[in-house]
Amino acid sequence: MALNKYSLRELLELTTETNTDMKYGPDSVRGMTITKEIIPTKANVSNTDLRKFLVVHPHEFVFNPRTHGKKIGFGYNRTDAAFLISWNNIAFRVKPEMKSTVMDEYLFLHFNREEWDREACFRSWGSSTEVFSWDALCEMELQLPPLPIQKKYVDVYNAMLANQQSYERGLEDLKLVCDAYIEELRREMPSQKIEPYIERHDVRNGPNGTDNVMGISTTKEFREPTSKVDKSNLSNYKVVRPRQIGFVQTTHNEKVFAYAFNNTDKDIVISAVDEVFSTDEAVLLPEYLSMWFNRKEFDRYARFHSWGSARETFTWDDLINVKIPIADMEKQKAIADIYTVYKTRKRINNRLKEHIKNMCPILIKGSLEEAGA
Repeated sequence: MALNKYSLRELLELTTETNTDMKYGPDSVRGMTITKEIIPTKANVSNTDLRKFLVVHPHEFVFNPRTHGKKIGFGYNRTDAAFLISWNNIAFRVKPEMKSTVMDEYLFLHFNREEWDREACFRSWGSSTEVFSWDALCEMELQLPPLPIQKKYVDVYNAMLANQQSYERGLEDLKLVCDAYIEELRREMPSQKIEPYIERHDVRNGPNGTDNVMGISTTKEFREPTSKVDKSNLSNYKVVRPRQIGFVQTTHNEKVFAYAFNNTDKDIVISAVDEVFSTDEAVLLPEYLSMWFNRKEFDRYARFHSWGSARETFTWDDLINVKIPIADMEKQKAIADIYTVYKTRKRINNRLKEHIKNMCPILIKGSLEEAGA
């Protein structure tokens, strides 16, 4: 079989439909990630004029032209409903007359590869903010196998994705069980301040400390730092010992209480501006407290009690005034067990998602080799 080469300009067209008639409201606004996922927006759009927002229909694509020299924020609408995306992004679709040449989902496999990110960033331009334009996208080229081969490899991808999403739904069901258990405790028991049961720590890493540096994500986990970190200069970073908790004081940017519990057996170091504390485990288990922090209700609480103008913060003094029902150890351990299972399954789910993403270049390569054989 022959492989045909196309420029993306031949295959794609811009979509510029906006929400002029306000058919879609704030609940329809979405964002995208550098891992090529569509997610609920983290911005507060309740008072935003949504008439200029782009409408992204099923089987359409969207990307953020601002790359910062790393990766492209990108998404594909694989649902059966339209959503809104900010007007400063770029939306596009496969030209109707090219549907017999390329499948939308096969094209997404092409975009969902680190090789594509590297090429896109290479084609970007700018100084403080690098931009990957629509024209730069259109100048890119790709080889396409015949449609039946595209479908064969898309089916493999979709089967793996369906299994992962089924596992993820079970994960969310588990979290609902935890939330329901905690809500029941909140109704049945009086709440009290956590101040007597937590202790603040400010231990610095020093010149001979660990290089296990982490950031704290809005998904309430430790993660690899998103900015470049000089691992030879970590002496002023704060140490988070095993079974201690770190949290970010700033709540303005992501609208959540960003914290992480060190449930490993190794020290972790985090930014000096973050806070670190432990719990008195004879009275308050860190896993139990973590389940409270995981709730959306606590995000709203932290946002409401944050203060500041340019940068809103939820400080240590705000944290010690948090009130929760301090359940007996038996109930706390029951919730801690559920929490441990939840975190374990969440890590497995993240690995599944990473594995599926890593399969994209393999599937593309396999389809091209089969067509060129």
